[in-house]
Amino acid sequence: MAARLKIPGGIWAELAAEFAGTMILILFGVGVVAQVVGGGIGDHDSIAWAWGLGVVLGVYVAGRISGAHLNPAVTVALAVFKGFEWRKVLPYSLAQFLGAFVAALIVRWNYTEVLHAADPGLTIKTQGVFSTLPGNGALPVGEWGAFRDQIIGTAILLFLILAVTDVMGTPPQANLAPFIIGLIVVGIGMAWGTNAGYAINPARDFGPRLASFLTGYGGAFRDQTGYLYFWIPIVAPIIGGVLGAGLYQGLVGRFLPGLSGGGPEEPGRLPEQPTRDNVEARNG
Repeated sequence: MAARLKIPGGIWAELAAEFAGTMILILFGVGVVAQVVGGGIGDHDSIAWAWGLGVVLGVYVAGRISGAHLNPAVTVALAVFKGFEWRKVLPYSLAQFLGAFVAALIVRWNYTEVLHAADPGLTIKTQGVFSTLPGNGALPVGEWGAFRDQIIGTAILLFLILAVTDVMGTPPQANLAPFIIGLIVVGIGMAWGTNAGYAINPARDFGPRLASFLTGYGGAFRDQTGYLYFWIPIVAPIIGGVLGAGLYQGLVGRFLPGLSGGGPEEPGRLPEQPTRDNVEARNG
């Protein structure tokens, strides 16, 4: 089996990578929504593609050091099924929340004039730039419909992330896994974005939600009905992530050759490419 990577700086280097990777993700994701909603430039497709590109670039930034979870739902699912150390779950999640929070503050600052021109009262009209809402703030979807949607969407995400990064399966070659993971997010955005804005990531939603609340969006923690909505994009993605990872392990991972359940060379990290030598080493 491949030797465990020695990361200079240890856990602090990993947390810095999670912070930086999540910040890049949110700079592109929240930035594009601000451009579309505030400036009227772009549409749903540009939002979906920019979020996907944000994931690609965030994973390339952090992948070698921390495994580029960029999402507490990913971190928890890897701890449950892939041997990621539980002692790192909370620190990773906090680094992800902080990266998302700082990135959202930068977007809020940069788009100040545009947002105030489009929505002088900083109301529900532009609140969705930073955080998700049931039915995207306009369609007839209730809170429990959004809860269901977030479980399903995040289950799809984790199922496919494990499929793409399982060295015993058919992972992408030539370091293309981040690109494919980005395409997964684009696909989820295009197919599962109606009911709840496809947060599928507690850090992605809560970090920018808090940033918007602290910079003038007094109703940021509530939805368009006044319901205290903020907890749904935190709890539901974690449930969905564990469900999706469990389904992958039960339906696919446990049947692959090599180590039981397949999986990355090191828990919580993107795998090496599956060369013949790697496979032979795994099988003894």
